[in-house]
Amino acid sequence: MSSKYTELKRECYEANMQLNTLNLVVYTFGNVSAVDRKNGAFAIKPSGVPYEILKPEDIVILDFDNTIIEGTMRPSSDTKTHSFLYKSWESIGGIAHTHATHSVAWAQAQKDIPIFGTTHADHLTTDIPCAAPMSDHLIEGNYEHNTGIQILDCFKEKQLSYKEVEMILIGNHGPFAWGKNAAKAVYNSRVLEEIAKMAYLTLQINPNAPRLKDSLIKKHYERKHGKNAYYGQ
Repeated sequence: MSSKYTELKRECYEANMQLNTLNLVVYTFGNVSAVDRKNGAFAIKPSGVPYEILKPEDIVILDFDNTIIEGTMRPSSDTKTHSFLYKSWESIGGIAHTHATHSVAWAQAQKDIPIFGTTHADHLTTDIPCAAPMSDHLIEGNYEHNTGIQILDCFKEKQLSYKEVEMILIGNHGPFAWGKNAAKAVYNSRVLEEIAKMAYLTLQINPNAPRLKDSLIKKHYERKHGKNAYYGQ
C-alpha cells in the first residue's frame, strides 16, 4: 500500500543499502535517515535488521519528536540523534552513521583527523573534528538525544559550520555525516572513511608528517566549491 512517504522510504532504503555495498558496515551496524521537510518527518532504518533482508516497506517514518508515523518495527537506536540534528540544522536532508574501521579508530583515539592532503581538501578546509567523549551525567540521561547535543557543542567550540564540515567523529564511538540528501550523507561517510585510512597510513610512514599548506587547501577546496569552481561537468 503506497503512502505519501513511499518515495522517502525508497530514498532511505537505497542509501542504507549503499552503506553495505561500500563496506561501511558490518552486520547491522550503522544507519541512514532521509528527511521530508514539507511534512516534518524523516525515514530511518529499523533497528537490528540485517541488510540482506531489509525491504523499503520496513523503513520507519517518524516526526521530529520521535513519534512513529508509519512502520511496524522499532526504529534505529540512534533515531533521537538524527531527529535532534534535523531540528537543529534545517538545511540538511540526510544523515548517516557507521562503525567503519578507520573512522572508528580515530574516534577511539579521540583525535581530530589532520588535513594532510588534497583528497581531504577537496571536501573541507579543516581537520575532521572529533567530539570529546560524553560526560557521565549525559550518558546516564537521554543518551542518543545527548549525542546530538555533543555534536552541536563540538561545532560551537571549534567554531565550525555544519554546511561546510559535513562530518564528525564522536569520541570513543564513531562517525556521523550529513548532506543535502541521504545519498550525500553516505558519500560523505565513504569520503570520511577513506581520509581516515589515508591519514592513518601517512602517520605510519612519517609520524611527523606536515599538514597540507594553506595555499593547496584553498586551491583544492575552491576549485570544487568556490564561486568560480571548475571541477566536473
